[in-house]
Amino acid sequence: MSNSNSTSATPVSISDSPHVIVFPPLLYVGTLLVGVGLNWVWPAPFLMGGATWARWAGGALILASGLVAHWASRTMREAGTNVLPSKPALTLVTNGPFRFTRNPLYVMNALVYLGLTLILNSAWLLGLFVPMLLVIYWGIIRREERYLEAKFGEAYLAYKARVRRWI
Repeated sequence: MSNSNSTSATPVSISDSPHVIVFPPLLYVGTLLVGVGLNWVWPAPFLMGGATWARWAGGALILASGLVAHWASRTMREAGTNVLPSKPALTLVTNGPFRFTRNPLYVMNALVYLGLTLILNSAWLLGLFVPMLLVIYWGIIRREERYLEAKFGEAYLAYKARVRRWI
């Protein structure tokens, strides 16, 4: 992640990326599709009685998450860095939503997933949530953190000590 007020990065090379194991939105969507497929074959609601409130809550969660995700993406672009984790980080972003969490886009994707879980009332989606987060943590976030530590050194370590990973 990057910030216009931060330290410049080392020169960019072809291999300058965190080498995450999967494109993060693809993991969220893939997990969602697996859960929806399982729910279609073996319906498993976790809320009884239709749970109209859950659909409204899920919709609100999706809307709020979308707005914060847009803010995070815009903050990264304005700082002059790449949003895609497969591309090099060009500067360390510490402003905007990055003041509150080091991973606002992953947090917002997780909240959209939970919003859809509420709307679809699927125990399958709920059950797949934690395994999906474990893949996000071990296969994406940890790799990004090692990459950013190597690339930005003390500046990233200070940011990491100051701002939580999630919320």
